[in-house]
Order: sequence, then structure tokens, then C-alpha cells
Amino acid sequence: MKDKVSLLRQASPKWQMVPMRERLRMVRRFRSRLRCQMLSLPGLFPNRPVPETLTAEWLPLLAASTFLLRKARKILAPRRCGVFGRPLWLPGVTSVVERRPFGAVLILAPGNYPLMLPGIQALQALVAGNAVALKPASGGEAAAHLLQTLLRQAGCPDGLFIVLSVDDGPDAVAAGFDLIILTGSAQTGRTVLRQAAATLTPTIMELSGVDAVFVLPDADLSLVVQSLAYGARLNNGATCIAPHRVFIHHTQRATLLTGLRTALAKKKPLALAPRTQESISDLKAIITIAGGTAETIGNVTLFSETETLQHLLDVDIFAPWLAVTGVESMEEALTLNQTSSYALGASIFGPEEDARLLARRLPVGSICINDLIIPTADPRLPFAGAHSSGYGTTRGPEGLLAVTRPVVTSSRRLFL
Repeated sequence: MKDKVSLLRQASPKWQMVPMRERLRMVRRFRSRLRCQMLSLPGLFPNRPVPETLTAEWLPLLAASTFLLRKARKILAPRRCGVFGRPLWLPGVTSVVERRPFGAVLILAPGNYPLMLPGIQALQALVAGNAVALKPASGGEAAAHLLQTLLRQAGCPDGLFIVLSVDDGPDAVAAGFDLIILTGSAQTGRTVLRQAAATLTPTIMELSGVDAVFVLPDADLSLVVQSLAYGARLNNGATCIAPHRVFIHHTQRATLLTGLRTALAKKKPLALAPRTQESISDLKAIITIAGGTAETIGNVTLFSETETLQHLLDVDIFAPWLAVTGVESMEEALTLNQTSSYALGASIFGPEEDARLLARRLPVGSICINDLIIPTADPRLPFAGAHSSGYGTTRGPEGLLAVTRPVVTSSRRLFL
């Protein structure tokens, strides 16, 4: 594995010397070839509805490519610090701040969105001048090799983007890459960090979420029901910013539960993997033993009577489940939400002005008002979590900057 890291390190400086316009031409050709995959792409995801595959994998990756074509040059441009604002005690000094690539970047890809998520990360790393090794999750091999094929067809130099095997994770992390980007669970994040610490490898951790939904008293409950039913079922529940913990005034809880039961009953049952079914069954047992209630409709599990059980809901289970908790006020909801160790995303339903006031008090990285899961659809938006949901940023301008490091060159004019 160290030989592969060495080869990537040799490839990165050569790629960095290629003008930005040429790197972006590769992205343009990649986008063109990706467009041609519209009809064949759903075959990689036989257990997912075709429209969902196109909207969750294909369209966001296309949009991210377009974003880079339009904005990457300006985002990564050097910044000159000249006379204006210069300290008086530094006469004749001019500095330039450049964004340089890390070098060899390791992407540890997730299994839930194996094309879109690592695809965006890889494109950003390559545009910034890095060389990339992609380690797919189990089941994501075909998507990883499709990315490799499209990049090769787009003119990506040999050896600049390689695909590792599914089992190469531990060896790759220990091999001493220059940057590691992980999208995965909090448990996996801790394991990777312990290994990365040995080589002092910087990391970006995009980890799990157990997102909260705050339903204000004046919210449109029909919109809430529609949104929750969609968000809980998206990608069979395997979405890191899917809704899970729902807080609503106790006088409206029964109405919301009734609406959810009706909406979910009209949906086609989800096809859950045995491991997912086992995980949700374990959670159901824990909640019911503790005094809560659980019911499953179309393979979406609804929990209620969970007012005193928030500590049991602090779990990053990739499964379709919703816990509806009645509260006296949003102040109580905020207090209950603080028991969660995760802080990835949140949603608020209700009047926008009130929702924005509440949003200021949430510690998460992404907040949606009267909607869900918006950040994945807009390539301009960064994606980042806090606490057990990780740190660092992917996507958007901030994500592009995150795969580079600032280098300052200062020069003093000689007075002869």
C-alpha cells in the first residue's frame, strides 16, 4: 500500500503543474460522459427506484461538476496581500497566499450513495491538484469503477486516480496518505482516527446523524407529514441527514402520528437488508422495554411515548425510523435535543421568522426550514457536522478549499 501512496505522491506535483483550465477541461469531459450514463446508471442500483437513483446520484454529481467549472478557478486563485492593510513595521513586504493540494488523498467511501458522495469529493480533490485513491464500501465497487472509467475517458492521467479493494481500508489508513476523507459512521470514524494519529494524517470526517425535526405550533402538518414520510423512506432509510427525532407540541402529537400512519400505509413497503432489519428490531426492543411504543408501517418504524427516552434514541442506525416526541414548548424540545451527541442536520417547520430564531440555537451544520435534505441537492452548499457527526467540510467552496492547504510566500523589496 505504501508503494501506491508513493506513486500518487509522484503524480500529484505533475498534475498540479497542469494549468487550471486543463484540469477543468477534464471535468467538462467527465460531465459530458456522465450525462450519457442516464439510462444505464440505474442498473448499478437495482434495489432503488430509478427516479431516486437519478435524483440522488446522477443529478447532484452533474451539478457539482458544473459548479466546479464555474467557480473553482476563482475559489482557488492566489490572494495577494499588498500595500493596503499592511502593518507599518513591514515596509516593502508583499505576501501571496496560495492554495496548494495536500498530495495523495484517500477517500473512504460510504455504501449508501457510492457514486455521488465520493464522486464529488474526488472531483474537488483532483481539480485542486491532488492525486486520489478511492476505497469503496461493500456494494459500491461498481460505482467506484464507473467513476474511474469516466475519469479515464475524460483524460485523467494514468495513476492519478486509483480504486482500492473493499478490504484495503485499514492498510490504506495506516499507509500515511496526506489527507483522509471518510464518510461513514461515528464508530468507523473513531477507528480511522486512531490509525491516522500514528502518522499524523489530517482527516475530514463526514459522520452519522440522528437528525431532529422541530414542528412549531403554527406549522402546516400536512407538509410535515409529507416531508417526514419522504425523508424517512429515502434510499431505504440510508441517508445520513434523514429525519429521525421529531419534536411537536403534545396537543398535536396524535394528529401527526395519525397523518404519518395514513401516509406510510399508502407507500410501497421498503426492501430492507437483513442487517438493517436486525438493527431496527434491536432498537424496537430497547424502546418498548423502556416504556415506549413502536409500530412498523411499510417497514418504517414509528416510535412514540419517548419523552423520557431520548438517551435511547442517540443511535446512528441506518434504517427508516421516526420517533415522535410531545413537548410543552420548543424550549423543552431544545433541552431534549441536547441529549443527542450527534449534530449533523436539523429541520424546522413553521413560520419562517420563528424558525430562523430557533435555527440560531441549533449546533448542527445544516438546517432546513419547511423542507428536508436540501444540502445534498445544491452544489454551492458546504456539508459539515459537529460533535459525534464529525468535523471538516466537504462540497461547496469550503469543501474545495478543505482539500488544499494555504501556503504563504512573503518577499521584501530591497532598498539599494
